[in-house]
Amino acid sequence: MFTRREFPALLSAAAAAFAADSRYTVGITTNTRGGWENDVYLSFREAREVGYRYVETFIHYFAKDYFPGNPQGLRKRMDEMGLKFVTISNGGPLETNFQDPGKHAKLLDDHVKLGRFIRHFGCKHLKINLGPRRPAGTTGEDLKHMAASCEELGKRLKAEGIRLAIHAHMWNQFENRKEIDYMMGNTSAENVGFVLDTGHITMAGIDPVELTRTLGHRIVEFHMKDTGAENRGGAKQRLERPDMMKNPPFFALGKGGVDFPAIKAQLDKIGWKGFLTVELDSSPFEPPKESARRSLRYIEDKLKIKA
Repeated sequence: MFTRREFPALLSAAAAAFAADSRYTVGITTNTRGGWENDVYLSFREAREVGYRYVETFIHYFAKDYFPGNPQGLRKRMDEMGLKFVTISNGGPLETNFQDPGKHAKLLDDHVKLGRFIRHFGCKHLKINLGPRRPAGTTGEDLKHMAASCEELGKRLKAEGIRLAIHAHMWNQFENRKEIDYMMGNTSAENVGFVLDTGHITMAGIDPVELTRTLGHRIVEFHMKDTGAENRGGAKQRLERPDMMKNPPFFALGKGGVDFPAIKAQLDKIGWKGFLTVELDSSPFEPPKESARRSLRYIEDKLKIKA
């Protein structure tokens, strides 16, 4: 039994815990190699069966039947499955050469169309990749053009009610700390947000806890994936692109390479609100559904966040 004096404090603690939990929305990116990559609707159904209510994927899955002219058809299908979108990412058939000013007119047009499309599903942000990394890497001139195109795109999307969020990703034009610092320093916080992918950030040699602390509310979404424990705090050398099915660098949550409780503690401290989106790039050792289940269990049991 609680005394009358103890009860208000308990209520206050419970309310604080609920408020912290309610700031986070859990989702999953479902284009997982090993069983989900070729059937987007199978991945959606199995993610829902595990307990996810929000999913994220790439626009190419919908280019034939729904994008750009039939969002209502896809909305009906999602409603039938009991699912909502975190967002829908770019990629083919859209132009993604952000470093090439000659491609910017089409790039901006393509991505504004995508922003208008995802708005039909209640999405508030557009997560994008900045194109595959060229053999020569990303030059200073590339970064200048990338920053200019992202700033303009962010401005146009803001007018549509959508926030732009750029995703640092190994083997893309936007990958390492130098590139992150440049893009964040040469775009405005009001127009360009950030997606922090815990796995890619770690394997790029960056501590995701430190980057969370540095970028704070500029982070719009987390992609939640783990790495091997030996890479905790940032891999010691750059990872060349591996075979994701034979030698995967990323794992379901709980492997030990990413300090997720420390990330959540920082987010709690600043009152951050947004999506924590599980991402399983591949699942070679078990069906994607089981990797998804284990990651969700980790979020609920270890981070105390309900999906």
